[in-house]
Amino acid sequence: MKLMIYAEHRDGQIRKVTFENISLAKQLGLPFEVVLIGNTSEDAVESLGKYGAEKVIKVSTPGLDTYSPDGYAKALAEIVKKQGADILMLGATATGKDLAPRVSALLNAPAATDCIQVELDGDQLKLIRPMYAGKVRANIRLNGDVQILTVRPNVYSAVESPVQASVQEESVAVSDVKTILKEIVSGAKGKLDVTEADIIVSGGRGMKGPENWHLIEELADLLGAATGASRAAVDAGWRPHDEQVGQTGKTVSPSLYIAIGISGAIQHLAGMSSSKYIVAINKDPEAPIFKVADYGIVADLFDVVPRMIEELKKMKN
Repeated sequence: MKLMIYAEHRDGQIRKVTFENISLAKQLGLPFEVVLIGNTSEDAVESLGKYGAEKVIKVSTPGLDTYSPDGYAKALAEIVKKQGADILMLGATATGKDLAPRVSALLNAPAATDCIQVELDGDQLKLIRPMYAGKVRANIRLNGDVQILTVRPNVYSAVESPVQASVQEESVAVSDVKTILKEIVSGAKGKLDVTEADIIVSGGRGMKGPENWHLIEELADLLGAATGASRAAVDAGWRPHDEQVGQTGKTVSPSLYIAIGISGAIQHLAGMSSSKYIVAINKDPEAPIFKVADYGIVADLFDVVPRMIEELKKMKN
């Protein structure tokens, strides 16, 4: 079986989930290639080799240097056919969720999205993915000449395994492109993406307003964490949508998730319940968040969080 990994990148840099998928491919013991589409930095191939990618296929799409959902999907489908790949693996990111179903339709291939466990059983993949807002976990086997899957970020570790990557140049002509990305408007420079962060500090309605969010940001800064938010906080206009964690936001799997003033609606739990460790701070002892938390603090967050910040500052000094 031959595996192909889509190398996701932003601002010319390879995204962490790609390195995680390369490490997963090595763990599975399958021969694999990494496909790179569009403009990237000069060290992109080198960074892929750092994690064990021996072969990188650089695909140029004349007239389509920037991301296009349908354009990239057509190019990716063409490369899968040309290289004779049996499996296509992408990250379960916004881009992966955009591309996977399009490529699936073009290749008439089965797809499993947001997988949290990937194993090889003989010549077939054995996959596990959460369903129904995380209430159940489905065991999935795909049947088809090509199998497509997206893997949730942070579920597998990116392990360095340096090799010298060889590069194969390919050109794919893509016609009838309906959508082209013109501009990406980024948030604060240097801000951690919640989908890639190892630690996330999230706030909810219990924060009482945007004027109190400095507590979340200060705690996150001391921990080297990303800041997240519940849907209630985002809908209220307190935080930008790119911080929203949950069924209608982003799905995350950090090593540590700190939920502050978040009651734990099922939609929010669906987006963070696979975190390795969950710490909940809420003054309501009956809050649903405590059912999934590894550690819970039943107290007023405005008493607890400042004390956490103070103690962390002492430790830093």
